[in-house]
Amino acid sequence: MPQYPNRQFLDFEQPIKDLYEQIEQTKKLAEKNQKIDYSSTITQIEASIVDKRREITENLTPWQRVQLSRHPDRPYMLKYIEKMTTNFIECHGDRNFADDKAMIGGFADLDGETVMLIGQQKGHTTKMRQLRNFGMAKPEGYRKALRLMKLAEKFDKPIITFIDTPGAYPGLEGEERGQGEAIARNIFEMIRLKVPVICIIIGEGASGGALGIGVGDRVLMMENTWYTVISPEGCSSILWRSVDKKETAAEQLKLTSIDMKGFGLVDEIVPEPIGGAHWDYVEAAEMLKKVILSNLTEIKKHSPKVRINKRIDKFSKMGFWEDIPAKEVPTTLVE
Repeated sequence: MPQYPNRQFLDFEQPIKDLYEQIEQTKKLAEKNQKIDYSSTITQIEASIVDKRREITENLTPWQRVQLSRHPDRPYMLKYIEKMTTNFIECHGDRNFADDKAMIGGFADLDGETVMLIGQQKGHTTKMRQLRNFGMAKPEGYRKALRLMKLAEKFDKPIITFIDTPGAYPGLEGEERGQGEAIARNIFEMIRLKVPVICIIIGEGASGGALGIGVGDRVLMMENTWYTVISPEGCSSILWRSVDKKETAAEQLKLTSIDMKGFGLVDEIVPEPIGGAHWDYVEAAEMLKKVILSNLTEIKKHSPKVRINKRIDKFSKMGFWEDIPAKEVPTTLVE
């Protein structure tokens, strides 16, 4: 993990930054006055940092969780692959148009078992963000994902998807090449895959960009992530004609992991290190790996036919609706 002063801090993490600055000042004093032992002081400040991280995490607003999901230091898919698996072999191209760098996938060893890993990848630098298109996949990205899913199904290997996108690419070329059809095809095919499928929201889970790789036997959501039909900024722009209401939109969208678990849209919330996954990559990966292996063991107990039926039943029950008796339907609607 990057250490201060290279670490980046969000606005509400300012108290933590202040404590880090105290450590730096104390270290400078120790260099000037080598006869005085400042180690206990530094240890106390480090303990205060952990306490402050815990305090901040326990009182986050929905908008602050959205900010954490976008934290510049937050681990992306490739970092989880590095910390959780071995022998990752990336597969490229959709065999039709191009290789979308925003969507990556390939086989890897997870605790001795070969699995197919697929997901969106952002970038930590400006150059890498441009290369990865900020995690916004184009139609060829979703078609590559489907190709790899079918490959995993052919060799009877479990599929694990990592969702982290502000949405599918909304540009003209994406629409020209069938963005909507590509996402819809993935949803249709994923519901019928014969192998175990686990979907994990590790950052942003927005709109069809997330749904394109988000249908599985288990849908997991990391603690400081969000999952909804539109970003708070997009919602604010539509409803209030301004992004200034993004905090209100985040509250009203009910997009946090706790909200999604309450609605029954995700199966389990994966805990993160104190303060968020960006504080400890190794611990975050270990927590996620433990939950993945537990769910994978449970899913594999069922036959492919049972898994598919349970998957269809699971997604068919999602949502809330009310049937209106025919006699109560306004005549204008019937006509």
